[in-house]
Amino acid sequence: MDRGTERDTPPSRGAGSGAAPEPADTGRVPLAVVVVDRAGLVSHWSSGARRLFGVGKDEAIGRHAIDLLPVSGALPDIDDGPPHEEYAPYDGLGPGLGTSLDGGLGYPSAGRARLTVPSGTEVPPADACGRNRVDVLWWAYPLVGPGSERLLVLAADAEALHRPDTGDGTLVERIAPGFALHTDFPGAEDLARRLPEILPSMSVGDSARIVSQVLELGYPVLEFSQNDRVPVTPDWGVARRVERRVRRERAARAAASGRPLPKEGDDEGEDLEYAAVRERLEFLNEVSGKIGTSLDLARTIGEVSRAVVPRFTDVAGTYLREQVVAGEGFPDGVPDTRTMWHRVALEHTDEPGRWDDVVPVGEAMPFPAHTPFFQCMTSGEPVLVPRISEQLGHAIASQFDKRDIRPLITGRSMLVVPLKARHVVLGFMILLRHPERAEFNDMDRVTGAELAARAGLVLDNARMYTHQENVAETLQDSMLPHIPPRMAGCDIATRYLPGTLLGRIGGDWFDSVKLPGARTALVVGDVMGHGLNSAAMMGQLRTAVQTMAALDLPPAQLLRNLDDLAQRLGETYLATCLYAVYDPIAGELHLANAGHIPPVLVRAADGRSELLDLPTGAPIGVGGVPFEAVRVRVAPGDRLVMCTDGLVEMRGEDIGVGLATLCESAAHPAASMDDACDTIIRALNTRGGRKDDVALLLTRLNGIEPDDVAEWTFPLDPAQVGRARAVVREQLHDWGLALLAGQAELMVSEVVTNAVRHSHGRPVTMRLVRGDTLLCEVDDDDHELPTLLSAGPDDEAGRGLRVVSTLAREWGTSRTAAGKSVWFELTLPRR
Repeated sequence: MDRGTERDTPPSRGAGSGAAPEPADTGRVPLAVVVVDRAGLVSHWSSGARRLFGVGKDEAIGRHAIDLLPVSGALPDIDDGPPHEEYAPYDGLGPGLGTSLDGGLGYPSAGRARLTVPSGTEVPPADACGRNRVDVLWWAYPLVGPGSERLLVLAADAEALHRPDTGDGTLVERIAPGFALHTDFPGAEDLARRLPEILPSMSVGDSARIVSQVLELGYPVLEFSQNDRVPVTPDWGVARRVERRVRRERAARAAASGRPLPKEGDDEGEDLEYAAVRERLEFLNEVSGKIGTSLDLARTIGEVSRAVVPRFTDVAGTYLREQVVAGEGFPDGVPDTRTMWHRVALEHTDEPGRWDDVVPVGEAMPFPAHTPFFQCMTSGEPVLVPRISEQLGHAIASQFDKRDIRPLITGRSMLVVPLKARHVVLGFMILLRHPERAEFNDMDRVTGAELAARAGLVLDNARMYTHQENVAETLQDSMLPHIPPRMAGCDIATRYLPGTLLGRIGGDWFDSVKLPGARTALVVGDVMGHGLNSAAMMGQLRTAVQTMAALDLPPAQLLRNLDDLAQRLGETYLATCLYAVYDPIAGELHLANAGHIPPVLVRAADGRSELLDLPTGAPIGVGGVPFEAVRVRVAPGDRLVMCTDGLVEMRGEDIGVGLATLCESAAHPAASMDDACDTIIRALNTRGGRKDDVALLLTRLNGIEPDDVAEWTFPLDPAQVGRARAVVREQLHDWGLALLAGQAELMVSEVVTNAVRHSHGRPVTMRLVRGDTLLCEVDDDDHELPTLLSAGPDDEAGRGLRVVSTLAREWGTSRTAAGKSVWFELTLPRR
């Protein structure tokens, strides 16, 4: 029945009730559903059949259908049946429906009969005059294929289809019953699979839904929409329902304007053209709603391909330029024969695997100048090939090494449409139709061009977003340091998790800086906000912290200077920061806090974890607030956990819950530092709802044993340089590092000589530290830092630091509270 008469409310009377009939435009009529097996016996009898025919299910199952149903001509061997009188064939059932079957298995049939209901049934007769006769419409559908079911019979009380205002027995509308799944009928699944044989162009999902409605609810499907799956012909398949709709709309316009109603056949060409244009616009509008649901490039590509199959085409292959797939900048210039095109999607209606092995997704290839694809990509206009000839199929197949695609493309209609944005071709789509389907025509070419224009814009938006996200992530990665896993007296592990807002970048950072005296500076910070501005500010503050840490400023003074810098950079620069200095020789942490969450210290002795109680200053950038530092004694094996608030804060949850979880997870034993980091992340990152980025810095404080440290003090006498060489040689022999003695003596001689020469009065001190490397530090009271010089042939000075720079694994200078320190490291020999 036309969709305009559909209603969701079933009628209040069944067949045979004495109530007045419902008007037909209620859209639902009680339906009797009967299935007959190959022996002619009833195998399924619905409650609607019981109400219509007056026979219960138990009595009907197993009986011959000819004893119960008025289906003359539907079964081949019907001689007699229940008392009824046949009406003329009902010709309003659509194409392919007749009133007889060839041997009972050829075509669907239908009819109308006046049925006598047996007396004494539980259902009152339907006849208004009290006679035991029911006016029945019936449809019989043969069921072919495997299974014992042979015939599906649907029947309805024709009285319910009469116009209440005419009473002349005229049927209001043509009825197209259909059906699908989830019933007590054992063969329902098989019936759903065979339904497309009865109603062509129906998907399995739709057939299952329709069978479920018919068999469970007992109501026929009077009309259903199949617009997204029905293939479109070159004239856009103007169906009869569309013609009827157009006529109704024209009649409505005529009535509104006072003109005479149009007659049947008037301006039929105009109606068809109007319907075709409207159908095309509906299709484009539908496609536009299916693509661009996200800014993910891969997902968008899949949506574009799936939107046109199978309604517009049977095969859709999407190709994109290499720069687009890589998420790089906008491709420059017109494509040529060297341009690489990546096949990024392939959608088709053929059997699975037929295309996938021959033209796999992910393959990249160029296209020569003689192909339609090259013409499309260079001109930027659609290319239509009504039928792919043997010659053209051979030319196209020659581009595929060791794969013959001619059977897949020859004889098909092809349309190649460009995917453009801002007058640049990003890619193209190859659309193919089956040989038995109508060819692409000029209207399809216009439609394909419009479709490609919309798809190109969506793809370009996704490409731009992907490009911007790649740029942001590259910026973020470039600003995060690559911290070595081992520093002097400590092991370090880090984690960074990007946020889910504003390009997945933020202002969280961590860092470690090597300090004089085998110490290590550890820092974690969090710039308030998200996005590129926060990341840029983070980079500036991180650089400033590294610079000031290299000056060996005390923690509180470093935060004070960082706060002054943030205020000079701008009023919007706000950040929290936790700065700690670890001295492995003294076994001590020196910490200062600027509005950051406190660190967690896990004691190695008993595995107990605790939040360190630090004075919490104002965030960096507030200004005018003092910062205080505290010292905490630590033992070898203790672990320090520093993180940003994105790890412990959760919307709607008290931060104390996250801090407690942090302490608990940090105390969990782990085989390695990386495992310990992963344990913390799993415990806190699985609660869901995290949007902020996360920085985590975990340090195991190993310490340095006193036996691995040696110190000496030398008066300001040049003769002490020889003594310095001697004590170094002796100490290295004691440590089993005699192989390093020669290099160490030479470099110590140069550094101590410079210290004795430039010191103002305080004795020179030297310290050797044996750890992962051999560290030598020489301190004096001169604040001027030495620099490398380019000494000439006649110069007497300027070569000492050059020697140190050449021989040392690493070297450097830094200011101290009393003056300066010059240090160098040597790699320990393998044992």
